[in-house]
Amino acid sequence: MPDKVTKKDIEFEREALQYTDAVYRMALRMTKNKADAEDLVQETFFKAYRFWDSFEKGSNCRAWLFKILTNLFITAYHKKSKEKQQFAYDDVDSHYLYNQFENTDYKQQLEDPEQMLFNQLLDDDVKKAIEELPEDFRMVVVLSFVEGFSYQEIADIVGIQLGTVKSRLHRGRKLLQKGLWQYAVKRGIVKEKT
Repeated sequence: MPDKVTKKDIEFEREALQYTDAVYRMALRMTKNKADAEDLVQETFFKAYRFWDSFEKGSNCRAWLFKILTNLFITAYHKKSKEKQQFAYDDVDSHYLYNQFENTDYKQQLEDPEQMLFNQLLDDDVKKAIEELPEDFRMVVVLSFVEGFSYQEIADIVGIQLGTVKSRLHRGRKLLQKGLWQYAVKRGIVKEKT
């Protein structure tokens, strides 16, 4: 005999399950492993269902799910690694991409060098460059640039101050520029002057 479908089941399916693909994409970017991402998604939706009664109806369900996902990931990450990846924030050159173009034959394309690189690089190169970002930066970059969350939503999801979100996005973007430049050089899209 089948279980009785409840109002909670119907609401959860309608409101939350529509974001399964987005939650999985984010989990995959966080874990860098399909099996771990699937486990994280399962845990996220299990916890979301369990606490569905605490979800504020009419609020942003996608952001709520990402908050659960992020908290679960952070908890699991800290359990697996006793020391967090250290990164020297001062090592980020704010004008890295522009400085690289200054040293090439592409100086005339300085109007929007980021867009030029994005247009020419393959999706896999962009994904790999994002995956190589340190975790703190990767998370806010993905939530902003890929998932389209506002700064305040990111702050709420990750549990950090708004100023920290802006700072990490700025630095993450610069690191991403550096990574994309290296891919562009490798692929022969741009050539460094020697």
